[in-house]
Amino acid sequence: MDLHLFDYTEPGNFSDISWPCNSSYCILIDTVQCPTMPHKSILLYTLSFIYIFIFVIGMIANPVVVWVNIQAKTTGYDTHCYILNLAITDLWVVITIPVWVVSLVQDNQWHMGELTCRVTHLVFSVNLFGSTFFLTCMSMDRYLSITYFTSTSSRRKKMVHHIVCVLVWLLALCMSLPSTYYLKSVVSASNNETYCWSFYPEHSIKEWLIGMELVSVVLGFIVPFSIITVFYFLLSRAISASGDQENQSIRKIIFSYVVVFLVCWLPYHVAVLLDIFSILHYLPFTCQLENTLFTALHVTQCLSLVHCCINPVLYSFINHKYRYKLMKAFTFQYSAQTGLTQLTNTTRVSETEYLVLEQNSK
Repeated sequence: MDLHLFDYTEPGNFSDISWPCNSSYCILIDTVQCPTMPHKSILLYTLSFIYIFIFVIGMIANPVVVWVNIQAKTTGYDTHCYILNLAITDLWVVITIPVWVVSLVQDNQWHMGELTCRVTHLVFSVNLFGSTFFLTCMSMDRYLSITYFTSTSSRRKKMVHHIVCVLVWLLALCMSLPSTYYLKSVVSASNNETYCWSFYPEHSIKEWLIGMELVSVVLGFIVPFSIITVFYFLLSRAISASGDQENQSIRKIIFSYVVVFLVCWLPYHVAVLLDIFSILHYLPFTCQLENTLFTALHVTQCLSLVHCCINPVLYSFINHKYRYKLMKAFTFQYSAQTGLTQLTNTTRVSETEYLVLEQNSK
């Protein structure tokens, strides 16, 4: 993804930066000056607290999903491989959050070196793209599994899932390499403030900026959201045709998948599109506009990372088969007499015991 949150400094204050280019475009940017954005520190510190909250929740929920999937080997449904990889991508995203928070509270400055900037950016971007792509694969797989591949052997399905997962990781890596390659650590000439920004080839800076943002919008949102919406709509219709009594609740869950993805990602990509219009001068430049874009890009990307906390609940814990495996993996048996918890062998926890435990916990 385009990391506007982490490399988008206050607009217009570029005159004292040692820009590694001599093009007329860079000179034009250097001459633009805007006053300091009001309440900027309050915004950045507030977002930092929200990121810390996302980090804590994500570091609790996603490792549980990873651990249970590894312990259980199989969760009894076809999307096991995607859920495991989704949890891994979300986990790596939240692991990088403390690094970005340190930069955020320092007014987006970067004092951790260029290598750290590139590595952290690469890890963040690869896993953010990967998370979106695995959600997309999951929507396709769930529909195809109940319509076209019902008679396919589990071994062949497993092999296909593994191949798709490898391709997803490679695609996410390829989409993240260009922005990572052009990252540089630059120092302000007047006050020695250091920033980590992307510097594209000097004769095509504008084209690179627009191109990278369009890639983020099209491949990071429009295409995945279209696929997710279409396949979950088809899945909902297929489930309705089956006549199952649980159709209504299942359709609500499917609807929640689409809504959560839309709510998390649509605001951010709208802000990115507005930023593209600003670069193309379709929106007349004003300091108020630039301050608004600065705020919008920061706030909406903060909202987008909430998905790292929601995904484990929405795609794992809400599934009754997964909850059963979770109970088996943790293997806790409650004693009514002593009130103590006794660890038991996971292989001895039957489905009947699980149901009893679940009823007693209500």
